[in-house]
Amino acid sequence: MPAGVLDLPMRIVISLIVLISLSIGGAVLYARYTGAEEGSTLRTAKLERGDMLITVTASGTVEPEDVVDIGAQVVGRISELGNDLRGETDPEFAGKDIDYCSEVKKGMILAKIDPAVYQAQYDQAVAALERAKADLSQMVARAGQTEAEWVRAQKLQAVEVPGLSPTGRQARSVPIRGIADADFIMAKAEYEIAKSNVEVAKASILQAESSVALAKTNLDFTVIASPVSGMILERRVNVGQTVVSSMNAPSLFLIAEDLRKMEVWALVNEADIGRIKMGQPVSFTVDAFPDDVFHGEVSQIRLNASMTQNVVIYTVVVSAANPDLRLLPYLTANLKFEIEERKDVLMVPNAALRFQPLKTQVLQSSGEEQPAHVALDDNREFGTIWVQEGQFVRPIDVVVGMTDGVSTEVSGEGLKEGLDVAIGQKRSAGGGASEVNNPFAPPRFRGGKRKG
Repeated sequence: MPAGVLDLPMRIVISLIVLISLSIGGAVLYARYTGAEEGSTLRTAKLERGDMLITVTASGTVEPEDVVDIGAQVVGRISELGNDLRGETDPEFAGKDIDYCSEVKKGMILAKIDPAVYQAQYDQAVAALERAKADLSQMVARAGQTEAEWVRAQKLQAVEVPGLSPTGRQARSVPIRGIADADFIMAKAEYEIAKSNVEVAKASILQAESSVALAKTNLDFTVIASPVSGMILERRVNVGQTVVSSMNAPSLFLIAEDLRKMEVWALVNEADIGRIKMGQPVSFTVDAFPDDVFHGEVSQIRLNASMTQNVVIYTVVVSAANPDLRLLPYLTANLKFEIEERKDVLMVPNAALRFQPLKTQVLQSSGEEQPAHVALDDNREFGTIWVQEGQFVRPIDVVVGMTDGVSTEVSGEGLKEGLDVAIGQKRSAGGGASEVNNPFAPPRFRGGKRKG
């Protein structure tokens, strides 16, 4: 017989063997796939016991506790800046002017304004004072002279000389004064004027002294000294720059008095401001050190609210220690105001109170499907959680307590630590109820027609 005729049955046999192998393999895979789907299709979490911290979250900005804005009170050109104190210990800063991050001490010279104009004004004021003093001496001497003349006129006014008759004979006695009335009046007037001039000269001295003090003050203002010890956050002036003092003093330096004491200005929503209290503990993080948690307390609740996107926002000041200077000014902070702490309570994820099982997932002995609910009764909130038993779930009514936004405190009969509580349905890649997704298994028949 031809070879081809003998090969035909052999190829059929081989094809049958391959087909049978594929069928067996597919059956095994299908069995595994369907067996996996027949398992639990629920996502669960453990009923845990622990401490719950109730917080209110907010964002804010780290600020120095005390900031001083140094300005200039006179007009002039900056002639020089103060020396950087870091140069005393670090050769890199030796002989350099103060700059950003320079440490300053109270009374230290920060800058000088060219004093030429103010020195001249001071010298003029001093000269005017000396002139006023000389004028006073002259007025005092003049007053002494007129006083003597006034005393003499008074004496002469009291003297009477016998008068003569018109014929030259002493027929009758007519008294005659020793000074004419006009001279007497003039002597008195000159004395009074001299006394007044002395007072005018004294007032002129006072005025001149005030001018000297003003000129000296303006001259002193050409030397700008630091009123506090701290660190320069910002330097806004250079040598040769002219500063102009008008209604508002120009800002030259911004100094943080003590960076070991910081504040966080938190923006709190109006819905949460009623839960914020003075002295309340606060924890916060900053993006610069995301793994570190810093602590502080509420030191001020400001009442000047602002409106942001139709939401009323209040500023709450949180005081925080910064001994290692890690907190830098103007960092963004994420805060948690610690409202209340619950010790040793049972907790479930919030999703457990929202979960609603399918009818096929409810344990038959538990009756019909009982949807999760939250109700109010005597100021207590009640809800339902679903506890897994094999492939099914059964409901447990619980009393709902505080929540931290992630977990909720629950209590009630039948609750114990470690229970598996349903929080949702498992989802496959195709949207089914199971997480198991085998691309080699044949498609499952769900029944019904697919709606377009």
